[in-house]
Amino acid sequence: MQDISFDDFLRVELRVGTVLSAEAFPEARKPAYILKVDFGPEIGIRKSSAQITELYEPEGLVGRQVVGVVNFPAKQIGPLMSECLVTGFHNADGAVALCVPDKPVLNGTRLL
Repeated sequence: MQDISFDDFLRVELRVGTVLSAEAFPEARKPAYILKVDFGPEIGIRKSSAQITELYEPEGLVGRQVVGVVNFPAKQIGPLMSECLVTGFHNADGAVALCVPDKPVLNGTRLL
């Protein structure tokens, strides 16, 4: 593991957003959903490809808050231009569990 400075950490914009929609992404190489996430009025709605199909169903994601990186450059993933990175952790089986706030916060709130 490489040490980074606090200034390096501050360059990463980790923000809270609410999932507005989640749908299957059949064109993805690995099973994934297309998420539309509302990061509040400053950032707006962003799309993301999320490989979270093992632990989540689309209907259970709508309305949930997630933590996403919003200042990475957009990335083409098949036919989707992914505009943010929704964060998560691999569990012991390799499935991704979302990184989420444990209490509701305003969309767009920055992790510090």
